[in-house]
Amino acid sequence: MRNLPVILTVLLSSVTTIAIAAEPAASKIARAQLAAHPAISHEATIVDVDGTVLRPGSNGWTCMPGIGPGDNHPMCNDKVWKQLMAAAGAGADFSTDSTGISYMLQGDAHVSNSNPAATDPNNGDVWVQEGPHLMIVVPREALKGLSDNPYNGGPYVMWRDTPYAHIMVPIRPTE
Repeated sequence: MRNLPVILTVLLSSVTTIAIAAEPAASKIARAQLAAHPAISHEATIVDVDGTVLRPGSNGWTCMPGIGPGDNHPMCNDKVWKQLMAAAGAGADFSTDSTGISYMLQGDAHVSNSNPAATDPNNGDVWVQEGPHLMIVVPREALKGLSDNPYNGGPYVMWRDTPYAHIMVPIRPTE
């Protein structure tokens, strides 16, 4: 009986993993298409969280049903944002001399506003769970003078002191 909590944790993790893996591709595609305006998402390549192409697209955009395993916050990225996401996933440097756009019209998970790698909401960072929003990456010098306060009622800079700094543009509050 002393091992019951460990057994339950392993069992629940296994059930969650099976449930995630068993989700039909059509369901993932439908969720991914909710991330952006249909004129973008319905022609975009849909990629699962593991990188598997669920549906090829024709417009240069890439949409995902979530950002990682178990996440249901879909995202659609243009080419520049796709590069930013790849760099962030690898912990590599990133910079751009152009503008990149990402849509998350279904909102986002609870994340640190200063550190994309943070996992502990009690670490002293400001954490935010944004409702529907756009994310815009621009050359770093274009961020000067913009607030990094996510509660200012308008656009703000997320992850300012990292290579992945970008402008968050809330569309409406989290519901």
